[in-house]
Amino acid sequence: MTLGQVARSGSFTEAAAELGYTQSAVSQQIRRLESVIKHRVINRSVGGKSVSLTPAGRVLLRHAESLTATLQRAATDIEALSSGSAGILRVGCYESVGAHLIPSVLAGYQKQFPRVQVVLTELPDDGELLDRVERHDLDLTFVVFPLPDGPFETQALLRDPYVLVAASHSPVASSVGPIDLDENTDLPLMSYGELRSAHTIETRLGRPAYRDRVVFRSNHNSTLLSLAAQGYAAAVMPWLGIDHSRDDLCVRQLAKVSPRIVGIAWHRNRPLSDAASGFIHESRVAASELEARMTETLGFEY
Repeated sequence: MTLGQVARSGSFTEAAAELGYTQSAVSQQIRRLESVIKHRVINRSVGGKSVSLTPAGRVLLRHAESLTATLQRAATDIEALSSGSAGILRVGCYESVGAHLIPSVLAGYQKQFPRVQVVLTELPDDGELLDRVERHDLDLTFVVFPLPDGPFETQALLRDPYVLVAASHSPVASSVGPIDLDENTDLPLMSYGELRSAHTIETRLGRPAYRDRVVFRSNHNSTLLSLAAQGYAAAVMPWLGIDHSRDDLCVRQLAKVSPRIVGIAWHRNRPLSDAASGFIHESRVAASELEARMTETLGFEY
């Protein structure tokens, strides 16, 4: 920018030489700028050999540099999305996927795309994440099927079974076989708070009356697990939501409950960059490995 070069060099002559303009062209640009904003931006010394910015010139230059930096970042993002070689990839996630799947995805992805910065946005409800994909605030987001109507393309990644989590000293821990919640009507339940209606436990189990059995809802897995360990209530949670290193909890198979399907979604009208396609590929690889470990750990079919 001409004003910035004049400020740095302190001379129309030197600024013109740096920019490849004539001195008169530089002077004309400054005069036009002053005419537009109706303020002097340059103090000219006697004889015109040296110049400096006026207070108005300093204010204008500060705003101009900020705008230039913003435009440069936008250009970098656009180039990164089209080429996949560098820039930012914005990905939405929720807690359980962030804890158990994304670390493996990033481990593989960063080897393939070392100049791409993955910026994660975590929210408890994938409905809001999908809204952000629709608004182009996110490039990709992890989701749970079924999805609401919208301009989305998806890739299913893995099956994540719902299980019952209770204190290791509870009667549930010593019971045999899958737990049928219809037969354990005195068992108080906990589950998630902010979910699309399709994913509440009463909807997933096809039991609207279970709403009255849920004594606590939270958006934080650690809260549900800690309360379950104390025997407050049993938590109905997906396997990915559990801290499997804890020995104060028991995890039991649930009868009559199908697993949730975890996937990844993007805007169908926005072409996928190489960076986004690479992230989807690494998500499939990591999900396949995780599902294999999950099957081995559970010890039952789901």
